[in-house]
Amino acid sequence: MSPDLQAGFRFEWSYTVPARASVPQLYHDTGFCLDMPDVLATGYLVGMMELACVHGVMPFMDWPREQSLGTMVHFSHFAPTPPGMTLLIKGEVREVDGRRLLFSVQAWDGVDRICEGTHERHVIDPVRFNAKVAAKAAAALNPVGAA
Repeated sequence: MSPDLQAGFRFEWSYTVPARASVPQLYHDTGFCLDMPDVLATGYLVGMMELACVHGVMPFMDWPREQSLGTMVHFSHFAPTPPGMTLLIKGEVREVDGRRLLFSVQAWDGVDRICEGTHERHVIDPVRFNAKVAAKAAAALNPVGAA
């Protein structure tokens, strides 16, 4: 990660909400969700807030040798957004502490401010990280004490 990434760095990202991001579409395999309003699902919005942060700091990363993973989200979702509207997500790096990044993030849908909060990410070495994931997957296939 470039040492040029400092607290106070601001970024913006736009994203048009697809139909698949609505509550009934995202959770199509859960019966009661099919009757819920056709609006942006909070779970999908959280992902967009995370991706805005990834996109914002990408110029400071040695991609793909450096990547980041979300480790904390704390968002409030204030207003509904139907599919087809475009989100404008604005963020600011609040802290850079080694490989830990803390962001403030807000989103608007062109009519309302729909979300705000904080997000934390950690910069990783994907080769090392993927090796840990592979070891965990192997351990899950052969749990300790299994006969």
